Amino acid sequence: MTASTDHAARSPRRRALVAAVALVCALAGIAGIYGIGALTRNPAEAACRPAADTAKRLAPLARGEVAAVAVAGVPHRLPPLTFRDASGAERSLADWRGRTVLFNLWATWCVPCRKEMPALDALQARLGGKNFEVVAVNIDTRDPEKPKAWFKEVGISRLAYYADPQAKVFQELKGGGQAFGMPTTLLVDPSGCELANLAGPAEWASDDAVRLVEAAVGRGG
Repeated sequence: MTASTDHAARSPRRRALVAAVALVCALAGIAGIYGIGALTRNPAEAACRPAADTAKRLAPLARGEVAAVAVAGVPHRLPPLTFRDASGAERSLADWRGRTVLFNLWATWCVPCRKEMPALDALQARLGGKNFEVVAVNIDTRDPEKPKAWFKEVGISRLAYYADPQAKVFQELKGGGQAFGMPTTLLVDPSGCELANLAGPAEWASDDAVRLVEAAVGRGG
């Protein structure tokens, strides 16, 4: 083989090598700018892909008594929020994986919270079961017995009692831009992804609210 022939044979290989190196550098640059997540699949975001389709079904149902509900444009998985049940045992929102949840934060000092609690109780009575639950977490920080007594006083019987006396759940959601005041309510899909949120009260026992929740659970819409 002559020198010119050998050079001609090596040129395509050299060009291919240069192209491969350039591709690796380009990918490294993307990873540096956007983070390795741009090149690999994020398991949490992948888990929320079905939630995006559900959210699209919910959007036209956020009307009437639930018109203030903000449906998530890009659903994200919520953090592992922890609180206590009536016995004092630690619970986590992750305990409800597999069920749609209406997650509500309330306090006895919050007048709108107290006003909407009977409606949340009625919603639980109507739709609660193996596929859906209203999880209402009290964040009173002074007297832990006061919210329990208030439940009995007003006849809240369908909602299980949960509490976060340090209000850490509210602060965690507030830090993530998911809580702005009281009450705060999040609609969460079975994978723990946020479908919608509401800052303020709503008439959760209304037909509008029931249609919204049923669509989230997959019973209608």
